[in-house]
Amino acid sequence: MARAFLFVLDSFGIGGAADAERYGDTGSNTFGHIAGACAEGRADREGLRKGPLFVPNMLSLGLGQAAKTATGFCFGSGGKALLASAFHGAAQEVSSGKDTPSGHWEIAALPVRFDWGYFPDTVPAFPAELTEAIIREGKVPGILGNCHAPGTEIIERYGEEHVRTGKPICYTSVDSVLQIAAHEVHFGLERLYEFCKVVRRLVDPLNIGRVIARPFIGETAASFERTHNRRDYSVPPPEPTLLDRLTARGSRVIAVGKIGDIFAHRGISDVRKAAGNMAMFDKALGAMDEAGDGDLVFANFVDFDTEFGHRRDVAGYAAALEAFDRRLPDALARLRPGDLLILTADHGNDPTWHGTDHTRERIPVIGTGPGFGGDIGLRATFADIGETVAEHLGLARGRHGTSFYAEIGGHA
Repeated sequence: MARAFLFVLDSFGIGGAADAERYGDTGSNTFGHIAGACAEGRADREGLRKGPLFVPNMLSLGLGQAAKTATGFCFGSGGKALLASAFHGAAQEVSSGKDTPSGHWEIAALPVRFDWGYFPDTVPAFPAELTEAIIREGKVPGILGNCHAPGTEIIERYGEEHVRTGKPICYTSVDSVLQIAAHEVHFGLERLYEFCKVVRRLVDPLNIGRVIARPFIGETAASFERTHNRRDYSVPPPEPTLLDRLTARGSRVIAVGKIGDIFAHRGISDVRKAAGNMAMFDKALGAMDEAGDGDLVFANFVDFDTEFGHRRDVAGYAAALEAFDRRLPDALARLRPGDLLILTADHGNDPTWHGTDHTRERIPVIGTGPGFGGDIGLRATFADIGETVAEHLGLARGRHGTSFYAEIGGHA
């Protein structure tokens, strides 16, 4: 029985991207800088966490070796030896951008070779004809925002006016995205989703990667809070991904978290969502229990990115890593002969970095499974991950990426 489990720690980069300078991110290192802050006591928070970063289970899968491969950064073993069945390495992104679709599509063996469309960091950020079309076809009295902004900040700034006027809050960032915040009750959650579908169609000619619904609750600026009913409306991948190849031959792809949205629900058999990383981990474990021969469980743990990376919360990010690490034994205990588990990331989001945006970084590629093990070195593209999963699950070789399956003991 061959099954595969692909867990993406959203934004958990490990630095060292060869093209980081192009993105203004030279020196960024999500893992390295979090670890350094913890070691120096700068990530201590009363009632949350204290001391050096403690992720022994990920270290036993080779996280320390992956970091050294990416940048030369040395991190202690955490007192736990490397598993004999662990494999480890790092991967460099070749796709344009440093956002979620680019990273995930490349992981699924489809690098993004085109340039996304972006909105300028001006006020207003959106072309006048687009704004007019959004108001007209979305049937709203106007929009608020129309600028680059962090999500929580813009809700605090415009939330009360939004509730009063019914105008949705529309904003963007350095990513190829148009985000829309609206109140779940006063505007309506389903109305927000329908409005986003209209906007998705309107931004297609601009090659915008995602339109994101950002619902929130509360009655005043002091009490507004985003909910976990976020929904991403992505453009579909331009070629078949690993997911399409699997479902086409009859295998199941169980998507946990926002994976379904990222791939425009193409190549997806089943979607499991939950609020928060730990609830998401429960969903992933349930999917592992249900997966059959030839199936893939593809999970995204988004809190690292949305709750801590973008908010530049070093202590929160460190605590989330430690909480995830404590749950890893639950996943490892479910592995059977023929199983392959890979932990990776889609980009960086260094919480010590300037601004609030993603950072261009290499990613860890660590994992395990009965009979596996080894050093895969630095991979030239994230697509090597997808091609390795493809080979493990018995698919023919795809057009992008090179499998490292034989290097970790596959078909031995």
